[in-house]
Amino acid sequence: MRWKGGRRSSHIEDRRSRPVRIGTVRGGVGTIVIVLALGYLLGIDPTVLLQLQEGMVPQDVSTPYQPTAQEQESADFVSVVLADTEDTWHAIFHAAGRSYEEPALVLFSGAVQSACGSASAAMGPFYCPADRKVYLDLDFFRELRQRFGAPGDFAQAYVIAHEVGHHVQNLLGTSDRVRAAQQGRSETEANALSVQLELQADCFAGLWGNHAGRSRQVLEEGDIEEALNAASAIGDDRLQRQAQGRVAPESFTHGSSQQRVAWFRRGIESGDMADCNTFR
Repeated sequence: MRWKGGRRSSHIEDRRSRPVRIGTVRGGVGTIVIVLALGYLLGIDPTVLLQLQEGMVPQDVSTPYQPTAQEQESADFVSVVLADTEDTWHAIFHAAGRSYEEPALVLFSGAVQSACGSASAAMGPFYCPADRKVYLDLDFFRELRQRFGAPGDFAQAYVIAHEVGHHVQNLLGTSDRVRAAQQGRSETEANALSVQLELQADCFAGLWGNHAGRSRQVLEEGDIEEALNAASAIGDDRLQRQAQGRVAPESFTHGSSQQRVAWFRRGIESGDMADCNTFR
């Protein structure tokens, strides 16, 4: 994927931090000097350390996040992909006589608090309609590559575009209609509606790939195959088989590997939003 040098989004919210355990410190003036020096080196508010120096209970404090070169490159990649989805959806909404409202993307590490509640990185990337933000722990890209066997930068871009697809559904009112339709339904029926919602987000991700490829020539040979491989790798049937050795279609919430591949393919081949109606 040709992404380096691309425009970066101004809607990245970086909440990554590194907790540091500080123990009780006692001593005189010399100790205070050491404490202040420690605070300077770690970037921690010296008043916190001085309070601890007086004998308070040890606690965790967070230092400013210093990403590695690889982590910074991943963050830059996310910013460029997000910016590209902004360009795509602005154009699509404008053509339909609507205005597109850009979502924020929150980078976090380990756990995060959103307007939809607290979440751990184990949940994977997600979109919160209550605050209109996408949440992503960059470690998921390593999981995508190592655990799910879906390497490649366009596989990662597909994940981001899928979550932005949920934002589009939120703007269009689709998400609210699905939640309303799920009320009073059986669990199986509610799950089926959830699958339709997720498959449409896959189609919207493909739609972005189509526009990005045609308008900005970001696609390289093998990129589409990377995204299709990722869509297949995170299908409900494949994940259930890996986790429990059997498949229970009635409990699907995102769709089978075959369905996810088919709807992403439809979006990237068509480029027409009308072809992403999974609710027919």
